[in-house]
Amino acid sequence: YIYIKYLKKDLRLIVRKVLITFSVFFSRGSSRKYEEACDMYVRAANMFKMAKNWSAAGNAFSQAAHLHLQMDNKLDGAINFLDAGNAFKKADPQEAINCLNQAIEIYTDMGRFTIAAKHHISIAEIYESELLDVDKAICHYEQAADYYKGEESKSAANKCLLKVATYTAQLEQYQKAIDIYEQIGMYAMDSVLLKYGAKDHFFKAALCHFCVDMLNARLSVQRYEDMFPAFSDARECKLVKKLLDAYEEQDVDAFTDAVKDFDSISRLDQWNTTMLLRIKKQIQDDESDLR
Repeated sequence: YIYIKYLKKDLRLIVRKVLITFSVFFSRGSSRKYEEACDMYVRAANMFKMAKNWSAAGNAFSQAAHLHLQMDNKLDGAINFLDAGNAFKKADPQEAINCLNQAIEIYTDMGRFTIAAKHHISIAEIYESELLDVDKAICHYEQAADYYKGEESKSAANKCLLKVATYTAQLEQYQKAIDIYEQIGMYAMDSVLLKYGAKDHFFKAALCHFCVDMLNARLSVQRYEDMFPAFSDARECKLVKKLLDAYEEQDVDAFTDAVKDFDSISRLDQWNTTMLLRIKKQIQDDESDLR
């Protein structure tokens, strides 16, 4: 309560008094003193959090984590690294990633792969939203998916893989995206609970095929219908067939009208819109070449 009372009045002075005693603790070498030092670092970190000094809070949590590791308290160390990562997220995304990676290393050494996977996702999200590095985000989503698969968490793994497919398609790595969408589509069609969503996965796989080659796209649609007859009646399947016909006729207007009709009933998301615009551009480019 004393610390909270004086926090706004003289935060720096209080924290300095807390931290200056560490050298005394270390010189005595007592395990108990190390524990007290950890508690003080955590207390200081929480003060910095209250003052919204996120970098200082992250550094204090990180110091506590390293002390826990010196005492072989791996779990406490991992928790403090996570606290440090959460603080750094608000000030230094790269340092947040460094702390989360250290926590992941501890959890994997302990065989706690589900928790490690969760924090790989956290890192991927930082790369997505803060550092804008899609390639590294993909790597961490893939690692999370691998850990979830190893723990028989198929649904969680598929969520990560769908993120991978989304980004690889945007990067024009279409075959990798196709493999994922088909794999998850086949998994979904065999599940009573997930069956309805299978059509969306096959639809996206077909669009990826379309971006590469029109003939392969037509063959893939036929294959999806054979594997999953319900796909034939889906609006997504009918849309792809209309688009394939428009492409063969080099009819941009028919292509646009088919997309508009579909979108008026089932709103297309940004990813689908991007893929459809790429396909439409191919028709327009082909028309220009003919002229």
